[in-house]
Amino acid sequence: MRRRMFSSLIGLFGVCTQLPALDLKNSVVVAPQNLTPPEQTAVSVLVEEVRKRTQMTLAVQAAMPPAGTPAIIVGTSAKLAGIAGAALGRLTAAPRGDEGFRVQVVDGNVVVAGNDARGMLFGVGFLLRNLRMERGHVLQVEDQLRAATAPRLKLRGHQLGYRPKVNAYDAFTVEMYDQYIRDLAIFGTNSIELIPPRSDDADESPHFPLPKIEMMEEVSRICDRYGLDVWIWYPAMDKDYSDPATVESALKEWEQVYRRLPRIDYVFVPGGDPGHTQPKYLFALLEKQTTLLRKYHPKAQMWMSPQSFSKEWIEEFYGLMKSEPAWLGGIVYGPQTRDDIPTLAARIPRKYPIRHYPDITHSTQAQFAVPDWDVAFAVTEGREGPNPRPTQERDIFRRYMDIGIGFLTYSEGVNDDVNKFIWSGLGWNPDVPVIQILREFSRYFIGEPYRDTFAQGLMALERNWVGPLIANENVDTTYQVFRDMEKRASPQVKLNWRFQQALYRACYDSYVRDRLIYETSLEMQAMEKLRGAERTGSLLAVQTAQEIVSRALTAPVSQDKRQRIFELAEAMYQSIHAQLSVPKYQALALGRGANLDAVDAPVTNRVWLTDRLAAIARIPDEPARLREIAGIVNWTDPGPGGFYDDLGNPSRQPHLVQGETYPNDPMFLRSPMTGFSIRGMGDVEGQDQSYMHYPLSWVTVTEGLYDSPVKMRYEGLDPKALYKVRVVYAGDNIRPKLRMVAGDRYEVHGWLQRPMPFEPLEFDVPAEATAEGVLNLSVFREPATGGAGRGNAVAEIWLMRR
Repeated sequence: MRRRMFSSLIGLFGVCTQLPALDLKNSVVVAPQNLTPPEQTAVSVLVEEVRKRTQMTLAVQAAMPPAGTPAIIVGTSAKLAGIAGAALGRLTAAPRGDEGFRVQVVDGNVVVAGNDARGMLFGVGFLLRNLRMERGHVLQVEDQLRAATAPRLKLRGHQLGYRPKVNAYDAFTVEMYDQYIRDLAIFGTNSIELIPPRSDDADESPHFPLPKIEMMEEVSRICDRYGLDVWIWYPAMDKDYSDPATVESALKEWEQVYRRLPRIDYVFVPGGDPGHTQPKYLFALLEKQTTLLRKYHPKAQMWMSPQSFSKEWIEEFYGLMKSEPAWLGGIVYGPQTRDDIPTLAARIPRKYPIRHYPDITHSTQAQFAVPDWDVAFAVTEGREGPNPRPTQERDIFRRYMDIGIGFLTYSEGVNDDVNKFIWSGLGWNPDVPVIQILREFSRYFIGEPYRDTFAQGLMALERNWVGPLIANENVDTTYQVFRDMEKRASPQVKLNWRFQQALYRACYDSYVRDRLIYETSLEMQAMEKLRGAERTGSLLAVQTAQEIVSRALTAPVSQDKRQRIFELAEAMYQSIHAQLSVPKYQALALGRGANLDAVDAPVTNRVWLTDRLAAIARIPDEPARLREIAGIVNWTDPGPGGFYDDLGNPSRQPHLVQGETYPNDPMFLRSPMTGFSIRGMGDVEGQDQSYMHYPLSWVTVTEGLYDSPVKMRYEGLDPKALYKVRVVYAGDNIRPKLRMVAGDRYEVHGWLQRPMPFEPLEFDVPAEATAEGVLNLSVFREPATGGAGRGNAVAEIWLMRR
């Protein structure tokens, strides 16, 4: 037996420790001959992934090698008894449960023994994550490696939809899908969800290598080869399922998918987003679809969700569930569900399992938005930028996973790649530290030397998005860490799309912060010139201020970082087909991951200020110009005895009534959340109309979801004074009407439609509401509506003495 010592990188700065290792360079793989196709695939995964990283091809044989030649013995426990019984008897006791495995070094050999075929695959994955593999025939394993484990959650999956909306999957080849599904399986994923040819997407993408139905068929076949479950997210898209002709048409359409796919285990039909069918008609449709589905896949199940239901419809849904429909396999809890998960679980019969459908892909306008996200990131990196959120995803997982059988995440591209592996790792063992998952991720995908540095870098990328960007010096530190890794990286690492994506995020974050600091300074200088307008004259002050803010365009900052961002975007298009630009890479839209097109989007009030100053310059008389300038420089002044809150700015909302902490309420069902008035982000042209011509204080908002009000509390008021409130209602959903109430019983204004374009509104506060020197204000959105629950969005509020 040949053994030697190898170094394991520990810590951000490369502190080394020595671990005894078993050298497997001359090893062979020993596997039983009578393997099933999924078991054969597990052996192939081991051999092929070792070859990619070491340039070694391990021989596979059915008999143990001569003494002195180390073996990697792989199989199910039942099938290994005949060829490695002695080694099998030395293993730790087998874990109970499906998909469990044991991996252990025994007498100079490595044994991978699965409880079943999936356990064998996941055991191989565990071994691969714990091997030291380097080019030049380096293959070692820690001498004391020992694991006996089974997954805590039954369901651990991810949606990989082949459709134009996503920011990479639509360009995946069959081989790329195979590799990505393999990567996920190596970390414990056991289910993949597909999307049918017709959904809320265009029929074609310029990136499709195959027609939709053909790729769907291929991916189903890939999953079957690995022994993974196949789910289909199948929205009911037709207008009226109360019409028998519509139902008949839907049955024929869906049957084509049932017939073509070699494997379907579950079909999940969302109640909405998209689709909008009253529960009684949806239930009737799905009962018929279940019968048809089982004609081709006898064991397949039909699941559904109450997503986007109004208050009336969700009550109808609960009523229908009382009859315990036999065709229904389970319930999915997904985005845009009015009730929280404990309420849902309490109101459906216990016989129905619950599956989670968490949104891990979006950073805003999402089920789990980034808390208090800086507006500079929201208007540049946007909703679908690369978003590793290890600790937040852990908090989300732990908050909700005590109810249900597990999860199958909602993904719209590779931007959420890290989050997928966090969820898969926690689904196997909810107690594992996320840094351990990231170290295995970094070691396996980037390389042994990056085991800790890359893992810590991913943690740092999450911290980049915490707190006000302008004060977050972590952003520059993170940038330097990734730049240092890049300088030392081999050509293979530089071509690695996961390395490229993290480096892109680090560069993008740093560039946005550089711009924010620089352009904020320009805006402050311009405001100083405007404050001196009475002394210098309004026209000179306006002209000077315009010239100063325009330097953001005429003398831009950090162009070297900007150039590197564009280079990395091109690299990712070549490596993983990530579509980070509409004109360059034909992404579907700006809001669909194409944040390269927003890299120079305004992060200050520059455009709004330029518009206002140009309008002031056209005013014919000096006193009127000075009054308009005073309105700009005194924007936040509520006057003597007044109060001001910028409700989209977490550092300027002293009177907002806060809710629960993020780990306790990550969906913000009971707590106010930071939102954005970014309308039209779905296309490049629309962005100009969405926010640039508003002050940033109107772009950021505080939102209350569904029936939760936005609440303000003021203390220390003058009981004898009369007050009025000035408010700006904004947000990305302007349809719901709003109502303001003081002291829980005095109406400040009734239901009203917010104006478009947004503008301040003023209302008198009833004297009775402030008679005790305290004022409680609440803003409500009209009740009982469905959808995402957004729309109760308040941007700014002034409380002023009349």
